[in-house]
Amino acid sequence: MSKKKAPLSPRPRGWRYDLPAHHEATTLYQHSEHLRPPPNHYDDIYLELSRSSIRTRGFFVCTGILLFSMIVIGELWIFYTSLMDSSYADIDMLIILSAFFVLQWLILPTIRMDLELPRDEPIRFNRLRRKVYVYQYKYDHLRVFSRHRWGVQPEVYDWDDLHAEACSVYLPMGNGGLIENIIISVRKPGTDEVIDRFFFSHDWVEGQAYWTIAQLFMEQGPQALPEFVHPPRDWNNEPTAFDFIPHFAPKVQWPAEMDLESRSAPFSRETS
Repeated sequence: MSKKKAPLSPRPRGWRYDLPAHHEATTLYQHSEHLRPPPNHYDDIYLELSRSSIRTRGFFVCTGILLFSMIVIGELWIFYTSLMDSSYADIDMLIILSAFFVLQWLILPTIRMDLELPRDEPIRFNRLRRKVYVYQYKYDHLRVFSRHRWGVQPEVYDWDDLHAEACSVYLPMGNGGLIENIIISVRKPGTDEVIDRFFFSHDWVEGQAYWTIAQLFMEQGPQALPEFVHPPRDWNNEPTAFDFIPHFAPKVQWPAEMDLESRSAPFSRETS
């Protein structure tokens, strides 16, 4: 089971509306059979959905290294100019250099996350145990070089405690800045107290379709799912966009005990 966490805010940032509760009757979205990627796997015991915190792998590595290099060059130029021209005020140089160091500290986490993020961050829904297993990658923007606050830390939740929420925020981006995500909140049983949250999908329509698939599987079984048109991806062995980044990214490797538990029925050692 996951560790006990401090309560979070009742609503995630940019909350817009709740998706149907896990136990509410629901129907498949139109063309759900054409979802790409389709589920990684499903059988009578568990369903595994693919997930990725970063939409395009490699972008932050390329742009981050470029920006980082430009900042380093700028810092060296300031040092050189200050040595050659004594009219530069020490306080002005300190302010400029401090701003550069802050920018570097903001860029480094995005580079590390893009390099270390697993090739997939799957979620397993075990309908017989009514448990959800999340292959969660944790990171800390402030502790950039920490070994304990970065890396895969899988979590286990009760299906009945999960609630899906649609969120949107505006950020300064070239495509208009609107980011629409589906976030899963974990509530303390019998209350509205949120004890954890995790990312589910980058897109509202796609995220709601995947959430509906999870609902139908957990409440009705695999027979309620459509026949998916596209074959499942082998994320550990198939390259994706920006091949040179995902190909070297860590493979998905569940902890042995959790891997067995998430793929098996209660009181059984048999796996699918």
